[in-house]
Amino acid sequence: MQTSQSAIETTQLPFTPTPEIDPARADAFAGQVVGLVNGGCLALMVSIGHQTGLFDRLAALPASTSDEIAAAAGLNERYVREWLGAMVTGRIVEYDPAARTYRLPPEHASSLTREAGPHNLGALTQYVALLGNVEQAVVDVFRRGGGLDYAAFPRFHALMAEDSARVMEATLHTRTLQLVPGLPDRLEAGIDVADVGCGRGGAILLMARRFARSRFLGLDFAQEAIEWARGEASREGLTHARFTVQDAATFGGPPAYDLITAFDAIHDQAHPRRVLRGIREALRPDGVFLMVDIATSSNLERNLEHPLAPFLYTVSSMHCMSVSLAHGGEGLGTCWGKEKARELLAEAGFSRVELARIESDPVNGYFICRP
Repeated sequence: MQTSQSAIETTQLPFTPTPEIDPARADAFAGQVVGLVNGGCLALMVSIGHQTGLFDRLAALPASTSDEIAAAAGLNERYVREWLGAMVTGRIVEYDPAARTYRLPPEHASSLTREAGPHNLGALTQYVALLGNVEQAVVDVFRRGGGLDYAAFPRFHALMAEDSARVMEATLHTRTLQLVPGLPDRLEAGIDVADVGCGRGGAILLMARRFARSRFLGLDFAQEAIEWARGEASREGLTHARFTVQDAATFGGPPAYDLITAFDAIHDQAHPRRVLRGIREALRPDGVFLMVDIATSSNLERNLEHPLAPFLYTVSSMHCMSVSLAHGGEGLGTCWGKEKARELLAEAGFSRVELARIESDPVNGYFICRP
């Protein structure tokens, strides 16, 4: 039977007109996306400049040719010249076309050289390549759920060690330990210290070098990181510092430690509540738990003005949250926030929690926790 035109029309969905588009807003957003593409590529180039020492060499040179820069850095001139092209067009390095010389302004060097210490933001760009290596695997877990194991990130502990060292070497003794009244004196006299999720043991090694009478334990899930830390302790003769491969979720009482630390480690845990309870159990009655972790809010709307918020949520999606979910964990994520942190610390039995900040560390909060 032939269907009438009117019958066909009655089965069609109502037409929804396309909403008006603001051309200026559309153009501005298109420019923003172009900026994202250029910024992502520049991040890779800045990472290469950091790893090859090019920024350090440029900062020490007057305006120089690509040949002079390559010779000073011990690198291939053709690659250096192309890298400089990215740096100049990215407005990072200045170029004199008449003399064909390049110069890194001191104002830029203050954020890109190793001499800048904790202010060296160039080191952070290494995470772009690290995360790019697992992009396709992350796309897969977006579809199927679960997460990626630590083994998917072969350079992660090396990068974290470098990242932490920039801040720790500048602040651990002069600022961080000073946050707890009397703590340096107690360390000098000799106490028992544990660092949970110690990575390559940077904090333990720094403290063990200074405080010969205290006894130190570093524990971490990663065999490679612990072996590296053991090697450093052995080379330096730090017999009062030991390191063990251990899941933080199995750490606990009886109370045997006067100070327990966790540097940027709790939010990665598969079972953070269990880890915090174990830390509480392992603390002596007058002990202190110093938890250094990301100082964001647990509420997304309060992170809109955080200068590194997109970076932190990206690292979370592609690493911190994912490694927790890979082990059936809670998946707190990098930006679990100070409100959630206080909730879990109280749940674990810490009745007194203070939150301090250190100027030279704009990312982390310093939670001083007592039973």
